[in-house]
Amino acid sequence: MRQDHPGSSGNGGGDPAARASTGPANRLNMLLSDASYRTDSWAERLPRLLGPMGVQAHLAGSGQQATQLIQSMPIHVALVDLGLPIETCDPTQAAEGGYRLLDILSRLANRPPMVAIISARTPREEVRQLNAALRHGVFAVMNRPRTAGDVETLLEVLRRCVTRHYKGRWPTA
Repeated sequence: MRQDHPGSSGNGGGDPAARASTGPANRLNMLLSDASYRTDSWAERLPRLLGPMGVQAHLAGSGQQATQLIQSMPIHVALVDLGLPIETCDPTQAAEGGYRLLDILSRLANRPPMVAIISARTPREEVRQLNAALRHGVFAVMNRPRTAGDVETLLEVLRRCVTRHYKGRWPTA
C-alpha cells in the first residue's frame, strides 16, 4: 500500500479532532471491533502489525465503544465483529451489537468500507450473519481469525480494501 503524506512534517500540535482526520502522519483510522474475550487475540495483534504502515487501529469491545469512536473521528475502514455486544464487554451479557454497528456505519455520509468478522456457532447462525453482512454492503466477510495464516489473510483483505476504495492512498479527510 502506498502512503502519500502531504504535510507530514507537522509536530502534532493543534486541535485533536483535526489531527484525527489529517494528523501529522495522515494516518488511516481503522475501527477494529472485537467480541473475543481471549488475551492475545487477533485484534490485539493487528494494531502492532498495522501501526508502522500508518494505520491507527481503534479497538472497541462493545457497540457503545464503537459508536463513541465513530462520533469522535472519521473512520476510513471498519472491521466489524458481528458477535459484538451492544453495551458491555461481559461475555455473559453479549447482545450482538455488530449488526447495529453495521447499520450505523452504512448510514454515515462518508461510509467507510467494512469487513465483517463472523464466528457462528451453528450453520443457521452463519447464514444469518452472512446475510446481514451482505445486506449492509460489506467489502468482505471472514471467519474470526484464529491462526497466523488467518491474520495474514485478513491483512491481504485490508490491503485490497484500501487499494480498491482509496486507490492505494490513505484518505486525507
